[in-house]
Amino acid sequence: MATLTIGQKAPDFKLVGTDLEPITLEDYKGKNLILHFFPLAFTSVCTEQLCTANGEENNYASLNAEVLGVSVDSPFVLDKFAKENNLDFPLGSDFNRKVSKDYGVLFDGDFAGMTGFSMRSAFIIDKDGTVQYAETTDGKTLPSFQNIQKTLERI
Repeated sequence: MATLTIGQKAPDFKLVGTDLEPITLEDYKGKNLILHFFPLAFTSVCTEQLCTANGEENNYASLNAEVLGVSVDSPFVLDKFAKENNLDFPLGSDFNRKVSKDYGVLFDGDFAGMTGFSMRSAFIIDKDGTVQYAETTDGKTLPSFQNIQKTLERI
């Protein structure tokens, strides 16, 4: 499946949180959701992406928005990653890779002999469940936090 585009209905999802409880799209109904897909915890660019999102969170709250980080790492790895980086938003494990596939961001190429992880991406899903922003980067580049902000201010 191709990456989602603006105006599409966001696919429902069910992730496993760091507390081993489910995280679903329904949990964010009535709020704008910023989904940050990232390849792997504890890598430099992934850490920068989530720490930047964490620093923006206070401003996001004023725009009725919440952040959710998603990777294929186990919930146990994500828990340690969140604690070590003092992240104030939840991380969801897509260990079975279903959500990454549904959102069109599952990497199926070959990177240093590895495959099957989430591509670095950001989506904004509005309070009604519609995709308002979709960006997938080359993996080395962060999503545009400026464009995320502008989109949130617009919706």
